[in-house]
Amino acid sequence: MTALTERITGLVGALRTHGVRIGTGETVDAARAVATLGLADRELLREGLAATLLHSTAQRAVFDPIFDLYFPHRTGGTNHDPADRELLRDRLAEALTADDRAQLARLAAEAVDGLGGYGSSPDSDGWSAYQTLERLRPQTLLARVRTDARSRDGSGATFTDRLLDDEIRHRIEAFRRMVGAEARRRVAERRGRDEIARRAIRPTADRVDFLSAGRDQLAELRRTVSPLARKLATRLAARRRRAARGTIDLRRTLRSSLSTGGVPMRPVLRRRRPVRPELVLLCDVSGSVSGFSDFTMLLVQALHDQFSKIRVFAFVNRLDEVTGLLDHGRADPEGLSARIRAEATLTGWHGSSDYGVALGEFTERYGAAVGPRSTVFVLGDARTNMSDPNLPAVRDLARRARRVYWLNPEPRDRWGTGDSAAPAYAELVEMHECRTARQLGALVARLLPV
Repeated sequence: MTALTERITGLVGALRTHGVRIGTGETVDAARAVATLGLADRELLREGLAATLLHSTAQRAVFDPIFDLYFPHRTGGTNHDPADRELLRDRLAEALTADDRAQLARLAAEAVDGLGGYGSSPDSDGWSAYQTLERLRPQTLLARVRTDARSRDGSGATFTDRLLDDEIRHRIEAFRRMVGAEARRRVAERRGRDEIARRAIRPTADRVDFLSAGRDQLAELRRTVSPLARKLATRLAARRRRAARGTIDLRRTLRSSLSTGGVPMRPVLRRRRPVRPELVLLCDVSGSVSGFSDFTMLLVQALHDQFSKIRVFAFVNRLDEVTGLLDHGRADPEGLSARIRAEATLTGWHGSSDYGVALGEFTERYGAAVGPRSTVFVLGDARTNMSDPNLPAVRDLARRARRVYWLNPEPRDRWGTGDSAAPAYAELVEMHECRTARQLGALVARLLPV
């Protein structure tokens, strides 16, 4: 296998580990693209491989840094003397003012060379983008670059300053990405491209763990609700059509076969009269679990046309219905969590989650919301803070409902550790690990009733 073939197959393998579905045909197309485009124009090659391997623009966030690892701009160091920080900042300000991308790329390499190195042992990574940017602090050059840009244009302060500031921030952010790519390349040369591609590349939004997602990642997840809901609605509608055709009525099929000598030429189906089911959500909105619950509530609300009725309840250690707030939240998904906390009664005399009290309150106050047509989803990590899990309430819920599913955002190997009552609840209702939006979409498509 040639070195170039190894790079292509390595790139494909790394993309697959991050959830990009790439088949043999697409891999062959990528190899043909490399043979046709050559290696002289790196950006042209980047776009050619992206066109052959990716299925959506959202996958570029994973593709670009992995491409930089397998098809780097350079290898080794820059052969420059250690960078003088202030001189480097002066040159960076000039390059940002001129929007000189080639010079910015060279400066990123010099910055990592001079400011990002650490450690000399074989076990150390050796290069740090974070350390480089902390020492260089490019974000503090905004005012200076703005002034230089005005001087170059010969204009004073105008109402377009805000647009200029936004453009300069984009240039600074692009430089920060260049520094990150350069540091990853240096580390990959020491520790291997495959390992860095697997461990150091930020996953796509649908593969981010709900419990570790930051604010920006949760905001990105919320933006995926509508396309995911459309895909799931299509699947649910297809399942409903198949279910409406019904199953074979053996007695009527045999009776009709008398006219064909006993050969069942025309199977007779037992027609169904499908009724849109009811859906009830019980959502723990405490702590880090709240991001998981918010996303699921928004997703279910986007699927509201698939059900005859949806009722949503939120709790910490008190439980309250938030169905009306969720309807309002369709116009403002970013503010859903804050609105629920502001307008719903979720806590009593303390702020820790208490599943036993909340589930007991649901069965007492809202038990009539669950009937034989209802499917109930409980969303939460089942951590009771050492309080009574109130298993009789869950048993009563399972008795009333058509189906009860518990979606747990914690890894399965943590169920039952510490104050987790997950194993006890799992004996009464069907519990599923649900850590990412990808897992949630698959579970919703499979578990939602038709």
